[in-house]
Amino acid sequence: MDQLEIHNYLKQFFTENDSTIIDESKGHLHIQLSIDMDKALMNRPFYWHYTEKIGGVPNPMKLTLITNSNEAPTDLKGELIHFGSPRLHQIFQTAQDRGSHAVLYESIDTNGTSTPLKPWLIINGSVSYRCDHKMDQFFSIGLSLITGEMIHDIHAKIEQKQFQDQIPNYCFTMTPIIKPKSGVERIKNYILEVEEAKEHGWASEALKRLKEDEQLLEGFYIDDEREETYHQEKSAIKAQYEPSIHISVINGGLFYFSNHPLT
Repeated sequence: MDQLEIHNYLKQFFTENDSTIIDESKGHLHIQLSIDMDKALMNRPFYWHYTEKIGGVPNPMKLTLITNSNEAPTDLKGELIHFGSPRLHQIFQTAQDRGSHAVLYESIDTNGTSTPLKPWLIINGSVSYRCDHKMDQFFSIGLSLITGEMIHDIHAKIEQKQFQDQIPNYCFTMTPIIKPKSGVERIKNYILEVEEAKEHGWASEALKRLKEDEQLLEGFYIDDEREETYHQEKSAIKAQYEPSIHISVINGGLFYFSNHPLT
C-alpha cells in the first residue's frame, strides 16, 4: 500500500464518516472529526462522558495526517502515517468495527428523466506477505454485478465522484445478475489466482533462512540430549521464518452508478 493509496483511502474513510476535509495537499489531510470519529480515534472517554453528563456543547477535535512529507507544507505539524503505523491500523480497525460496508448511490441530476443505476460491488483490502519480514499490498477491486467486469484500483479512479446514501430522485436500481455473495467469491478467487501465479521469491528466501537456522540449531544439541528446550526453539524458528499470505478485507459495499464508473 503506497502513500498515495493511503492518502486516497483516508480521504474516502473520513468523508464517508461525516468528517470534513478542512485542508488538503498531495501530502496531508487536515480533518474536522465528527463526534463519532473523535470518540473512535482520539481516546477521550472522560471528556465525552463529562460533556454528555452536563449537556455541554460537543467540541470534536481536528486531526492532521501527513501522508507524504515531501509533498506536505514544510512547517506543517501532524502525524506521519504509513502502512504499519498505529494510527492507520486503528483506522482500519475502526472501519471493521463499524461494519465497514455501505450502500451508496452516485449523486446525479437527472433533469426529471427516469435513470437506471447499475450496481457495482467494491472491496478494499490488503494482502500481507509474512515471514521474518512483512510486506503489505493494498487492493481495491470493483466488480460489475451486471456484466462481471472487474476494475483494479477503483477507489482512486472514482474519488472525484459524489455519492449519497439515498437514491436520487427519478432514479431506479437495476437488479443484479450476479448476487453480491457470489461477487465476493469472484473477487476472492481472483485474488487467490493472482497470488498462486506469482513466483514469491520472498517465500523461497525465507524457507532458505529457516533451513539454515534449523541446521545451526541441530549443532547445539546431541541426539540424546534433545529435551523440551530444543523443540521449543525449533518451533520458534518455524514460527519466525515460515512464509504465509493473509488476505484482509478493510471495507466495501454496493455502489450504484448511472454510467460506467470510469466515465
